[in-house]
Amino acid sequence: MNKNVILSCAVTGAGETTEKSPHVPVTPKEIADSAIKAAKAGATIAHVHVRDPKTGKLSHDVKLFEEVVERIREADTDVIINITAGGGGDWVPGTEDPARGGEGTDMQTPEERHEPVGLLRPEICTLDCGSVNFGDQVYISPTEWLRKQAQLIKDSGVKPELECFDTGHIRFANQLVQEGLVEGSPMYQFCLGIPWGADADAETISYMKSRLPENATWAAFGIGRMQMPIVAESVLQGGNARVGLEDNLYLKKGQLATNEQLVDKAVGIIQSLGSDVMSPAEAREQMNLRNPNGKKD
Repeated sequence: MNKNVILSCAVTGAGETTEKSPHVPVTPKEIADSAIKAAKAGATIAHVHVRDPKTGKLSHDVKLFEEVVERIREADTDVIINITAGGGGDWVPGTEDPARGGEGTDMQTPEERHEPVGLLRPEICTLDCGSVNFGDQVYISPTEWLRKQAQLIKDSGVKPELECFDTGHIRFANQLVQEGLVEGSPMYQFCLGIPWGADADAETISYMKSRLPENATWAAFGIGRMQMPIVAESVLQGGNARVGLEDNLYLKKGQLATNEQLVDKAVGIIQSLGSDVMSPAEAREQMNLRNPNGKKD
């Protein structure tokens, strides 16, 4: 069991959730404020996407990322920043010509996905380690794109969080480590329960963690009603945890949550198991992360 847990909060995500809950933050100020509240509730890491302030939909605007990061860094409350580098990878085959992207397609090159990371140099950024059927669309991350993106992340001095939505993603993430494109102790995130990736259950976690390098750290999250059960299961199997409105909108059946409420509930679960949640400073030291000012702790 993990006695010292790194707890992430994914504060907004990219999904069509803003019409389902008024608590999903949209503007840079709302996203930053929500990240800060989550940190005050006990989150070690804030995982950040940005949205178009007018429509609430996914945005890749670097200026929006910049405002969010600046607001978090200027706050009195400390939290590790983890920027998404998944970017545009959504592919929906066109109805008339399946070789062309139809409505809902949103693609970015590796360089475009990396742009906010290279500019803002957060402590952590995500690297989605493969393509996957994602609901009714396909998320595309070709292997050579990922190699290029991993090199860009390495050159920027940011630690990649290797997001794995299925077991084959673990294999390729391990390959990136073997090729030297990921330095130090690799950090994996098991993304569970998304249609049609890996299941959110104890057996999947057990298998995925068994395939990791010995020096790896890992976390897992489940979506929807499996969010809190996976917090407990991850800690019991020796891992870290993630909650937040990117993955689940409800505190309990019928009750919409805020990010800080989800963090508070997760902290309670972790402590009830006899573990503690690590502070940002403790996690920076454990993972050998730079401070926001560019220096190492």
